[in-house]
Amino acid sequence: MEVFYASLLCLFVSFVFLSLHLLFYKTKPAGTLPPGRTGWPVIGESLEFLSTGWKGHPEKFIFDRMAKYSIHIFRTHLLGEQAAVLCGAAGNKFLFSNENKLVQAWWPSSVDKIFPSSAQSSSKEEAIKMRKMLPNFFKPEALHRYVGVMDHIAQRHFSDGWENRDEVVVFPLAKNYTFWLACRLFVSIEDPSHVEKFAEPFNLLAAGLISIPVDLPGRRSELVKIIKQRKVDLAEGKASPTQDILSHMLLASDENGKFMQELDIADKILGLLIGGHDTASSACTFIVKYLAELPEIYDGVYKEQMEIAKTKGPGELLNWEDLQKMKYSWNVACEVLRLAPPLQGAFREAIADFAYNGFSIPKGWKLYWSANSTHKNPEFFPEPQKFDPSRFEGSGPAPYTFVPFGGGPRMCPGKEYARLEILVFMHHLVKRFKWEKVIPDEKIVVDPMPIPAKGLPVRLYPHTTTITA
Repeated sequence: MEVFYASLLCLFVSFVFLSLHLLFYKTKPAGTLPPGRTGWPVIGESLEFLSTGWKGHPEKFIFDRMAKYSIHIFRTHLLGEQAAVLCGAAGNKFLFSNENKLVQAWWPSSVDKIFPSSAQSSSKEEAIKMRKMLPNFFKPEALHRYVGVMDHIAQRHFSDGWENRDEVVVFPLAKNYTFWLACRLFVSIEDPSHVEKFAEPFNLLAAGLISIPVDLPGRRSELVKIIKQRKVDLAEGKASPTQDILSHMLLASDENGKFMQELDIADKILGLLIGGHDTASSACTFIVKYLAELPEIYDGVYKEQMEIAKTKGPGELLNWEDLQKMKYSWNVACEVLRLAPPLQGAFREAIADFAYNGFSIPKGWKLYWSANSTHKNPEFFPEPQKFDPSRFEGSGPAPYTFVPFGGGPRMCPGKEYARLEILVFMHHLVKRFKWEKVIPDEKIVVDPMPIPAKGLPVRLYPHTTTITA
């Protein structure tokens, strides 16, 4: 019996070695692969990649390997895939410039599980459709109309969630603000109780989008009800074709004259509600953090915002021209986005064999670009840990070095929308309060966006005289 088990063990070991040989040698591509290591079998270096973020230093994974292997490119194994990380401005330029030529967008399969399309098309195909549609919603004349709506929602948000409180926890409030705006501008939901009910599952989903397939059947069915009613309202003239992105989706057809199905629209709205508020809520939270730590920066923002507030009559809302005057405030926000980018990076997939910086990249490999490979690199930003809004004066940073919204054809189409909601938030925040952090050395966790571990509790000090716009 012992001989039988010993033979069985030898057979199993031989099978494993044969499989590994076929996997790593028989399929080994021609050419020199980038330097690096693939880490543990199956999991590769995924745990280290994620754990540096959990410890608050996501750039460590990137910079350790840039120092060890190459400042331009290194090989790794992430999320079950062979991958190469392209670093620096040159790497960003290469990936952004070769979209749909040498590379295409790639997401883990969990994204398809979370947002299945009733048309059975891939998330890549659906993303292409969305990118064709969204520019109409984010075009300048539409954005001009959103400013007043954002100001109205911001006034209600600060009145309900901040005023008459000694302490608040910033991150949940920032999420409430950005989600409220997304609900109002995407599907015309404005009632706070409806927004709060609608938001519950999104808080579970956002952090686990890349790795944990969480279903949202309740929200999907609720959205379908809203979509059906909107169809009726549009037909009866009770809703406007331009009132929000839902109306636009219902009335837009593809090149074949085909309209989107209700479930497809529901899934796209769900994706927009997630993408349209989580990154901005992270940015708003870190603006509060840095303004608490840097009183001289706060004073500059306060001065600029109060100059604008003094020009507004009772009940007069902010407008597009007001936001164009917030130059220093936006430089401050950009420096926050540099130091704590909500989007740490993104994946692409090689759609052909190609060479980069003298190394071969096989078709099918995943490519990753990291915001921190430039944002926190002294080559591009001297004294990278120093908070310095003047970096964004004049022509600003060199091309492909400041990439909080990505770049190239896949640059976030909501970039200008995010700018508006962040500036409106800053206006109402500093106009009403000064504040201090309750936890001076609160840990930052990146999973997948940077978040203060305790949500950033702050102690509020209302201004003795507040100008109400």
